[in-house]
Amino acid sequence: QVQLVESGGGLVQPGGSLRLSCAASGSIFSIMGWYRQAPGKQRELVAVITSLGTTNYADSVKGRFTISRDNAKNTVYLQMNNLKSEDTAVYYCNARNPNRGPGYWGQGTQVTVSS
Repeated sequence: QVQLVESGGGLVQPGGSLRLSCAASGSIFSIMGWYRQAPGKQRELVAVITSLGTTNYADSVKGRFTISRDNAKNTVYLQMNNLKSEDTAVYYCNARNPNRGPGYWGQGTQVTVSS
């Protein structure tokens, strides 16, 4: 039974910071990452990280967000700094092994950036 449990979302002012966490259970995943979906928009990649530490970021978050993982805890994190109103969305954790079928999704956590 695979589960991805997210935490850390909330309301923050522009320029503020939040850290999201996603704890996986039931399997070990080569690739873990974060996607987000704003109202009326498609779900988009935010950042991904491999088990060896290779990362990839959306252009819109480069220099502001940092993805990391703790393999011993089977957990992936997203540190979000200098948040902007455009970052407001539901953030979803994703985990997959490329050659082992479709990946898995967390339940989503709301991030709202507003003054």
